[in-house]
Amino acid sequence: MILPHVYASFTRQDALHVVELLGRDDRELRDAAQERLETEGLGALLDDPRVLNAVLTDPDVRVRPALVSSVLIPHALPGSGVHDLRTADFVTSLVLAFGQARRVWRVSESEEEEYGYLVDLVSALQHADARRAFLVQSHLGNYSLWLAGLFPDWVEQRERRRGGPDLAYYDRMGAGGYWTASRSGEARGLQLEGVLAGLGRDFTNARVALNRVSERYLWPSAGDPSDRMFRRLGRGDF
Repeated sequence: MILPHVYASFTRQDALHVVELLGRDDRELRDAAQERLETEGLGALLDDPRVLNAVLTDPDVRVRPALVSSVLIPHALPGSGVHDLRTADFVTSLVLAFGQARRVWRVSESEEEEYGYLVDLVSALQHADARRAFLVQSHLGNYSLWLAGLFPDWVEQRERRRGGPDLAYYDRMGAGGYWTASRSGEARGLQLEGVLAGLGRDFTNARVALNRVSERYLWPSAGDPSDRMFRRLGRGDF
């Protein structure tokens, strides 16, 4: 099960490096960043646009991939209408977890069975108990958000060449998975009901935010510009 954990994993060294990036050439700025770190925590510094700029352009940046993702994704989400810090942590945790070998195809870290299609996940719900249903519904949301968020060009090319599902399909399936998972006792026990319900409600906005990350930082020259314009409007059915 994906849990929002990335922010809690940062070390003191990570935090001090962010302070250094913010005040590299200005002692006053560095002292101000240090004070803000001590009083508000690292999350407040990661929201600073100057950190985003430094992570992307400073030749001496030494931050871990988890910290880079925790800068790129939270800066993209508010522009799409998703403002909750715990949701940003969840989405960042999801992206990092699914970057590991074959994790994206598995409902949980411990199981071996893999699912390559959303319809297979839906079929797996037919005889699932409450715990299993929660994991499958959550994974339905996670997989839809990861694939349609970070690889929208692949989704659209597959739709055109093979008649595969469009982005709107992933929006519907992902939103439904998150929303149903949020209503379970398992979600309440993990204190995830708010995060999952929010993603169910704002799935398209979260997907568009990841589209921006993909377009700007991962594959900036790929895809059709007109397609990207429609995606920024949150439209998968064009």
